[in-house]
Amino acid sequence: MATLNIIVGSVYGNAENVAEEVQSYCEDQGFDAEVFKDPDVSDFTDPQALLVITSTTGAGDLPPNLEFPIDELRTQFPLLEQKPFAVAALGDSSYGDSYCGGGRICQELLTELQGFPVADMLEVDAMETLEPEQDVLNWFKGIQDKLIA
Repeated sequence: MATLNIIVGSVYGNAENVAEEVQSYCEDQGFDAEVFKDPDVSDFTDPQALLVITSTTGAGDLPPNLEFPIDELRTQFPLLEQKPFAVAALGDSSYGDSYCGGGRICQELLTELQGFPVADMLEVDAMETLEPEQDVLNWFKGIQDKLIA
């Protein structure tokens, strides 16, 4: 069974809560999943599959806890060799062009590193939902077979 690393980018804890909900679901289903709140490059390269759940801060930027590992991935450029991944981005559409920018940064970089996106990036809009955990969990259930073989 595949090992799933859930990489979290969070400022105020919303993305972290969502990740923990997905991890709990995975454990209930018998999947090996671990949440990384302070990831390093190996947390992206070592598992069989990746799930990134991130919020956006500033003007479409990554949360501070993801800035360093994403910069390191860009510098080291380790090829992911079609490793399956998915990205769920939490944002607020009232911010216009920067909406879900943190997620877009991750989606683009993981694709550039030759990872295999199993789904389009999920955008969860704080203007439309008060329960991002449920939105992400429902989406995850629909892609889990592609992500975790």
